[in-house]
Amino acid sequence: MSKPYVLGIDIGGTNTVFGIVDARGVVLASSSIKTLKHTDFNAYLDELYTEVHRLLEANDAVDKILGIGIGAPNANYYTGMIEECVNLPWPMPLPLAKMVSEKFGVPVAITNDANAAALGEMTYGAARGLRDFIMITLGTGVGSGIVINGQLVYGHDGFAGELGHTIMRRNNGRLCGCGRTGCLEAYCSATGVARTAREFLEIRDEPSLLRDIPIDSITSKDVYDAAVKGDKLAKEIFEYTGNMLGEAFADFTVFSSPEAIILFGGLAKSGDLLLRPLRESMEKHMMPVFRGKVKVILSELKEADAAVLGASALGWEAGKANAAPNPVAVPAAQQIKE
Repeated sequence: MSKPYVLGIDIGGTNTVFGIVDARGVVLASSSIKTLKHTDFNAYLDELYTEVHRLLEANDAVDKILGIGIGAPNANYYTGMIEECVNLPWPMPLPLAKMVSEKFGVPVAITNDANAAALGEMTYGAARGLRDFIMITLGTGVGSGIVINGQLVYGHDGFAGELGHTIMRRNNGRLCGCGRTGCLEAYCSATGVARTAREFLEIRDEPSLLRDIPIDSITSKDVYDAAVKGDKLAKEIFEYTGNMLGEAFADFTVFSSPEAIILFGGLAKSGDLLLRPLRESMEKHMMPVFRGKVKVILSELKEADAAVLGASALGWEAGKANAAPNPVAVPAAQQIKE
């Protein structure tokens, strides 16, 4: 292969991480820049280009990049645009794929970060060989990527798969960052777990290690640490979270009948504190025909490499589409749903 590598770029609200990836899914080298350093996107793109080129030179990879894949908040695979995103400082909508492709001179494909994680898992991780699965990312929010018959689900407009914003509590639900109330993300993200902890501490009076921490400073990690030490209240917080995730997963199963639901993110590392109540609740709420059929498993991607690997899977797609001997093939950077 004359161009044996792709570049995976993950644009987060704090950092932009990028890496050189080979066909086996090995991240040869990676680096990062601060996403919010530049309020002007062109200045950001200039710095990204400079740092990427430096990484390519250091690893003898200049002119060896087949394509670029980018995972970013609210990134639309069909249009190549970031339609809107409150966590990024640039004017929206932003023609991200087109601008990056023109800057680097290679085809570019983009998608949102959770879809990128699903692609990475399907290409390099626990979902290899699976044609029907759901990827759930449990981080600051609850992201999801849905794969049916081997294809990632984008919907007619590119925004399908926002399972973190399914409504779990119709009455008196928590306000979610999306503006609606009662969303799964408001309860079962890392920030949701911290909110549950604050609520439990305010309405209950039993002793807890969490009472030694200023209530507004409590994080999901604090809840985990207390639960590992046997703290009853902290363990109940994980029971509450796992039960709700199980309810949601039972509903997701009715929609797409996945072979597996794969968990990624810091909260997924909680082990049986979360997985035991989650699996019990899922089977309890499952439609009988689906019981015992859906595995809940953990991601096999290294957390440090996962975002880059997920994005890089799009890079291969973009590069191969551009090189295909098809007169109607369109470079991924210019793909627009007709």
